[in-house]
Amino acid sequence: QVQVVESGGDLVQPGGSLRVSCAHSASIFSIYVMGWYRQAPGKQRELVATITRGGSTNYGDFVKGRFTISRDDAKNVMYLQMHNLKPEDTAVYYCNVRHTTGNYWGQGTQVTVSS
Repeated sequence: QVQVVESGGDLVQPGGSLRVSCAHSASIFSIYVMGWYRQAPGKQRELVATITRGGSTNYGDFVKGRFTISRDDAKNVMYLQMHNLKPEDTAVYYCNVRHTTGNYWGQGTQVTVSS
């Protein structure tokens, strides 16, 4: 079993920045890919960003250069740095770890963008 815990969600004003974190219990050598997904009320969960074991990144079309995914393998933490946040970015942000033993999700962290 891999433990996955998100943190850092908050209420942010439009145009603001926020970094959310994902702490996990897996070795990077047993991970295929990690990612951030989000789900807004009444909508399906959607891809925000992914990062492979080799460090290749992929982003949802709506990101348009505003978000950056990264990780610190020494700390077993993945990050999502978000800039120029918009009200439509309001959602629960989930961390996903695709591991040799299965696919693991955290409980999510709420990001609210509102004035």
